[in-house]
Order: sequence, then C-alpha cells, then structure tokens
Amino acid sequence: MRQSPIPGAHGNVRPLTLHGDPVLHTPCAEVTDFGPELARLVEDLFATMYAAQGVGLAANQIGEPLRVFVYDCPDDEDVRHLGHVINPRLVEADGVVIRGPEGCLSLPGLEAGTERYDHAVVEGFTMTGEPVTLHGTGFFARCLQHECDHLEGRIYADHLKGRRHRKLMRQVARASWRRVV
Repeated sequence: MRQSPIPGAHGNVRPLTLHGDPVLHTPCAEVTDFGPELARLVEDLFATMYAAQGVGLAANQIGEPLRVFVYDCPDDEDVRHLGHVINPRLVEADGVVIRGPEGCLSLPGLEAGTERYDHAVVEGFTMTGEPVTLHGTGFFARCLQHECDHLEGRIYADHLKGRRHRKLMRQVARASWRRVV
C-alpha cells in the first residue's frame, strides 16, 4: 500500500508577507480554478508553514490574495489536525471565550493575549472541490478563527484593544523585520 506524500514535500518555500503589507488587510478573492495551480499553491503553503514552524498559514501571508489556508495544528487533547481548506467560511464560533497567547507568521516572534472562542466550525472545499467541514476545539479552534480572519483581511492584532494593542504595536515598531510601507 502506497503512503500519501507528506504535505509540502514538493512545494517551494516562499517569502512571508509581513505586517504592514496591504495584502494582509484586504479581503481575499474566492478560488474559482481548482486546477494544478491551486495544488501548487497548497504545496507551497505547507512548505512555507513548515519552514517557518507555524501551525497554520493563509495564502495572503505569501502574497496570494486567495481564500486558501493550510494547517497542521493540535487541539487541546493533542489530537493532530492536518489539511487545507479552499474558500473557507467560519460558520460557527461559540462556547467559552478564552484569552490565550496568539502569534502570527506575519508578525514573527511576537504574541499577545487574544480572545477567541473555544469552538469553531469552518466549511469549505478541498483542492479537488470536495466539500469539507472542520470542527475545532481549544487551540485548533483558535487556529481556524485566526486563519479565517486572515482571509477577511484581519490579523490578530485587530482583536486587541487598549494597552494590549499599544504594547504589540510598540513591539512591531521595534521589530527587526518591520516593513515601511
């Protein structure tokens, strides 16, 4: 029996889009072509996510303004969730609101206590056009909400208020990777 290839094994690691790039604050376009270019994009997303040691990555984080994200993320019971979603929609976010540390590959090395629901449901499609529904709890629910936010043109910093937001923005301003746009 042949094993399926490791996601990203044939992908190219692409440069990450960093905080300050307008693509991170622009809603992404729906995917309409489920062909080989989409498969290459998913492979590149996995390769880039693994190279950056992330648990999720949205297409606009590598400069592609399309509604696609990949994930390899545990939930709070250490169950591994691995896959991709095309044209995802966050259809449910409920349960207890938990403030937990949240980071982002587009703000490398930084994190802030961000409030998220501990349950999320995302509906979308696979790269072959098959419908998929993801149910996430705990950390995986946080990941799903985070990646869906990216595709709507939001980053976790947009959820922060007051002192937490000001502190993160001071850290961004001092970060060695900061972009001037």
